[in-house]
Amino acid sequence: MSSTIKITALAASLATAALLASAPSQAAGDQAGAKEKCYGVALKGHNDCKAGPGTSCAGTASADYQGNAWKLVPAGTCVTQGGTLEAHAGNARPVPHRG
Repeated sequence: MSSTIKITALAASLATAALLASAPSQAAGDQAGAKEKCYGVALKGHNDCKAGPGTSCAGTASADYQGNAWKLVPAGTCVTQGGTLEAHAGNARPVPHRG
């Protein structure tokens, strides 16, 4: 076997091992609970899909903390992060709520 083929085979093996190693954590995350749309916490260009007027899909928020742009977060954590469960005007930085 040539060294190029050995390196390619090794790289493929490592990639497969990494994929298999991450699979259980992804499955655990899916089982961990429901998600909710959290408005006003996404950074510019990092919103999830269908954010609202002016944002056709994921990654299209034009400002940090845009009130009509949302991210999926674990259910029950949006308000504690300073977000809202409904779209709102403005793009003020979220203030986390403790308690």
